[in-house]
Amino acid sequence: MKVKICGLSTPEQVKASISYGANFCGFILNYPKSHRFIKFEKAQELTNIKKEKTKYVAVLVKPTENELEKFSKLKIDYFQIYGKYNNESILKIKSKFNKKIIMTIQVKNQNDIYNYKEFENAADIILWDSSGLERSLSWNYDWIKLMPSHITKMIAGNINSDKLEKISKLADIVDVSGALETNKVKDILKIKNFLNDIKKINNEN
Repeated sequence: MKVKICGLSTPEQVKASISYGANFCGFILNYPKSHRFIKFEKAQELTNIKKEKTKYVAVLVKPTENELEKFSKLKIDYFQIYGKYNNESILKIKSKFNKKIIMTIQVKNQNDIYNYKEFENAADIILWDSSGLERSLSWNYDWIKLMPSHITKMIAGNINSDKLEKISKLADIVDVSGALETNKVKDILKIKNFLNDIKKINNEN
């Protein structure tokens, strides 16, 4: 199981995530309602940090064409997109901006998980998240058992270390943010401990 640490906002947080083995680092770039939002200049600074094997992800809520153009100039590997899209619109974005795509489904009820069909042929990764956006909410992760095996699956939504064993059997990637914060700030020790917990589970499996 791979891991994405989302909502990073300082060089220390990014370097710790990379150092302890995060596969993806996510940055909130166009959603000021979130306390994890960072401005473009800060995003430039953070994405210029040498990332080794880690992938950088621009997290975007209903991005405009201008925003996609702007953020494509950062040293990022993926656009993670919230909003209503289909295979055709995703393929256009991939072609124009040369970025891989994580498409996000916000899950309120079990029927929502099937929305992956709208873009399963174009998205590189499909993320099932809670409906909370900046708020970490739980949902029934077991619904993912119904998803086809060919999809690269990512799960988010009130994730903590206690849930990792279960999620490791359901998803390819776990996406975590709030559980790694103290007073709404990413905590380096929590990042380290969480990534070490992932390593233990991966070694056991």
